Amino acid sequence: MKLLRAMREPLKYVQGKDATLQFHNEMGYMGHRWLFICSRSGHSACHDNIEASFGDSENYRRYEIFGGMSNNGEIAKMQAIVKDDKIDAVVAVGGGSAVDTAKATAYYTGKRVVIIPTVAATDAPCTGLSVIYNDDGSFDKYLFYPTNPDAVMVDSTVIANAPTRFLVAGMGDALGTFFEGRASIRTESPSLEGTGITRAGMALAELCYKTLRDYGSQAIAACNANVVTPALDAIIEANVYLSGVGADNVNCAAAHSFYNGLTALGGHSAPHGCCVAFGTLVQLTLEGATKEEFEDVQSFCLEVGLPVTLAELGVTNNDQVRTIAENACVPGETIHNLAGDVTPDELYAAILATDALGRSVTK
Repeated sequence: MKLLRAMREPLKYVQGKDATLQFHNEMGYMGHRWLFICSRSGHSACHDNIEASFGDSENYRRYEIFGGMSNNGEIAKMQAIVKDDKIDAVVAVGGGSAVDTAKATAYYTGKRVVIIPTVAATDAPCTGLSVIYNDDGSFDKYLFYPTNPDAVMVDSTVIANAPTRFLVAGMGDALGTFFEGRASIRTESPSLEGTGITRAGMALAELCYKTLRDYGSQAIAACNANVVTPALDAIIEANVYLSGVGADNVNCAAAHSFYNGLTALGGHSAPHGCCVAFGTLVQLTLEGATKEEFEDVQSFCLEVGLPVTLAELGVTNNDQVRTIAENACVPGETIHNLAGDVTPDELYAAILATDALGRSVTK
């Protein structure tokens, strides 16, 4: 039976300068007892503003610095706090691991969840899934939720004061959204959430790419100066909302499979978004994109400091490329959403060709 087309997104999205000063104003309808699951940097960046937002309210607030990884033990610990403290709503304050821990805690306890990302490095805040690890750090599972978060609040001042490299990595992750979605809808693949792909999802994905091109370099300048400008706000929205909701409602393809293949090397230090950006160029090579389209995307990468060569990702020999190609093409990988499918040999060739094109413009 043909898949039903569907849209998924957070019930509420709030963004702006010093937004956390309005936390209780915007989120108070969720209850009176709050658990904030914070990274150390998230607690430092947001605690005072969140507390100020409550004013004279007698709402109960508990701030927990979590262990740094969204593992089963940490989630169980937070579940116990929710139960013992009769928590109404769970709030993530931090990066991807804090976000995934809070989502899982809220899901298992049947509570509402608010996401306050402190970096715009990925589109995880808006998505309806978490990556869960075992307590020894090994991968356990992707946990898919029946709904997306109840609310996402992004404080642009917090993002402006975070290291610019996180914003750039977020642009790399967002870069793949349109091109992977375009590939997926061509083959009538299901969305990331397992539904048919909507035109609305593709429209958001396309707007995401347009926003990156229009405002990327200006946003970097603002972030370097630790100030909030319209351009920075536009890129934050692209990285967090347009990419997150876009990706959820379209799907991934070769760009994210390239990243997954790269992780098979072990010990790589390149951020997720930087790997996805190079993977997007690889996907364009695989698809036989025109010279104009490839160079358009490549020039954007050069403009904002995203990698266009393998060396920038720490990949130094062809054996490593072969390992990436083989692992990116295993059954179940999203690279198989491309028309005509892709073999490891074809991906190997495309990676080397993309790298050669990158080296030709970075000499």
